[in-house]
Amino acid sequence: MNLSILNTEIQNYIDENLNADINTLLLKGNNFETVAIKTIIEQIEAKKRCQKKLPTWFETKNIYYPNKLNIEQTSSEISAKYKASLISGKSIIDLTGGFGVDCFYFSKKFDVVTHCEINENLSKIVNHNYKQLSIPNIQTKNVNGVDYLSNIDTNFDWIYIDPSRRHDTKGKVFFLKDCLPNVPEHLNLLFNHSKNIMIKTSPLLDISVGLNELKYVKNIHIVAINNEVKELLWELEYGHEASVEIKTVNLKNNKKEHFNFILNEETDTETIYETPQTYLYEPNSAILKSGGFNIISKKLKISKLQKHSHLYTSADLIKFPGRIFKIDKVIPYNKKSIKSLGIKKANITTRNFSESVSQIRKKFNLKDGGDIYLFFTTDALGNKLMLLTQKI
Repeated sequence: MNLSILNTEIQNYIDENLNADINTLLLKGNNFETVAIKTIIEQIEAKKRCQKKLPTWFETKNIYYPNKLNIEQTSSEISAKYKASLISGKSIIDLTGGFGVDCFYFSKKFDVVTHCEINENLSKIVNHNYKQLSIPNIQTKNVNGVDYLSNIDTNFDWIYIDPSRRHDTKGKVFFLKDCLPNVPEHLNLLFNHSKNIMIKTSPLLDISVGLNELKYVKNIHIVAINNEVKELLWELEYGHEASVEIKTVNLKNNKKEHFNFILNEETDTETIYETPQTYLYEPNSAILKSGGFNIISKKLKISKLQKHSHLYTSADLIKFPGRIFKIDKVIPYNKKSIKSLGIKKANITTRNFSESVSQIRKKFNLKDGGDIYLFFTTDALGNKLMLLTQKI
């Protein structure tokens, strides 16, 4: 950590060149004797990535940035704020602190927060930044979080951990035991220090796999931002043996789309299938990840088009956690019928359909965009359909 980076002249240079071409800056070099141009460029690239992802850091003076990879791997402020809204208490320890965004928001819900980070340089950076952010109740420790826990007698209201996938498992089935730290291996240790554990995992983790590896799972939160699933949050409560609740949320600007259900309800629910009616519903990505395809039909009293389509329909308009469309026409899938409509431009979605979006665009010479939304899917009788719709 080179504190010369915080000199006013260098900070001004960083701000002035946030949108500059990096290669041009490298070629030009600079006259700063205490900081190499490559180091300054690292600051520029990392700060630029924070503009939308971490606006509090971006707008605070004298923030020291780690390399851009650390920024890419850290939670966004939106997701960190959401997870902090789920828990509270007197004390929490983050065993894999990273850039410290989650701890920043935990500090607003807990009296004392302990941030553990094994990387010495990153730990120093985080400690410095908390001072700039005026956060007094976070203790930073340059340690392996699991080892630290093994050597203390302290109990915490919550333990938070964000294990990372090992590089040698890339492309293979994702198991928690393949991550660092190995959470399943250390569960007994964690429960010796807290009755409540929150684990953040990649959305790539299959829910059934996670349930097989863990115990005492109480809630699983599936968190999407602007309809892209960003993370799974696993709440474990020591001794919990009741049903697991799935809680989905899609965070959109100032809106939140929620849909919750008990995991066992999904397998015990039968779905009603119907032909397309007046309205079409497409669940958001968090619900699609949850696998709650039957229970959403029952709870919201809407029918499904086909078992594998994951599209729903109703005669009357309802409030729905996802996209809603008004169906103008239902057309059997054949070239002549579709060509006769004279559509030149449309937004295309396929669900349980034999052809891809690109194949359909090429086949019917359709440009992307406009106000028309076409859904290519299959009904409960196996008939291929095109639904001509307008977005509501």
